Amino acid sequence: MKTLLLLFVMCTTSLHAQMEGLWEGYDGEWAHVSKQLVELAEATPADKFAWRPAPGVRSVSEVYMHIAQANFYLLSVTGPTMPPEMMSDDVEKIVTKKADVIAWLKRSLDAVRTARAQLKPGELQRKVKIEGKEVTVDGMYLRIIVHDNEHMGQEIAYARMMGVVPPWSEPAHK
Repeated sequence: MKTLLLLFVMCTTSLHAQMEGLWEGYDGEWAHVSKQLVELAEATPADKFAWRPAPGVRSVSEVYMHIAQANFYLLSVTGPTMPPEMMSDDVEKIVTKKADVIAWLKRSLDAVRTARAQLKPGELQRKVKIEGKEVTVDGMYLRIIVHDNEHMGQEIAYARMMGVVPPWSEPAHK
């Protein structure tokens, strides 16, 4: 009986760690996707950052840099200034080294988290303009999290094709 109880506690503890942030509102979901994006990028060997599934399709590093650039751009629509280095149309192709890519990814994820945490009551309903359309700040944050999750799925597919197992899928994480 003690063994069964110990097994149950171990399984629920590791499941909780794997599911941390899920179903905890925007901030929890943001923490979850941010953690998984960084873990997957860090688990990918440096020599695989140039890998792409086919000619003309974004490479591993290009997808991560696309996420970072989009995070900064979409966030800038709500007010915070976009870093000048992220304004280049070629940033995805220029920043390719694993350490640099991960640094920009982390910086963009942190920028979104920090900016959202600093919003005052009612600011999520403030109207902003993007591509000629008026939307809410809340809608922009939703777009950011959906976009990041979309491309995390792409990076998971890339990783699997390259033989990289997402860290949270490893038996030790379960």
